[in-house]
Amino acid sequence: MKSFRNFYVITLFILSFTIFSQTTYPKITGYFGILHPIATFSSEQTAVNFRDYYAIGFPTGINIWKNQKIGFSFEVVPNIRVQGNSDKVTNLLFHPGVLVVLGNGYTFAGRAAFESSGRYGVTPVLNKTVIKSDNCSYFVAVPLPIRFGNDHPASFTVGFQFGIAF
Repeated sequence: MKSFRNFYVITLFILSFTIFSQTTYPKITGYFGILHPIATFSSEQTAVNFRDYYAIGFPTGINIWKNQKIGFSFEVVPNIRVQGNSDKVTNLLFHPGVLVVLGNGYTFAGRAAFESSGRYGVTPVLNKTVIKSDNCSYFVAVPLPIRFGNDHPASFTVGFQFGIAF
């Protein structure tokens, strides 16, 4: 009888680890990053960050994962531009999108883009988790914004982003 009770207790103990180690969906995660646009190309000009000005963005968002492979993300990005003795918030970007896990730490984000400056477009983003721990993960990403509107020619930007997800 005692061996049966020991077996029962050990079985419950093992099952409790299995039950609590599973991730339930939907799963909500958050993140914060720093974005450096590298260069913007349009029919009028090629603008390079760090040359005549310095621009930086602070993407902050929430991801709602439907399952292990697909999710929805909502991101807000205030952008700051420093030029000469002047610095100001130049734009606020609303950035909803779909997340698709590609494997090996890579995720694709396909985002719609709506800027307070009057521009709109899409932003495909390739994201790579570089360090993963129990409490958070660190990532790098390459956003490739395409923008239209507000009486400006279409533009394409290459950027670099890094951040922390929790």
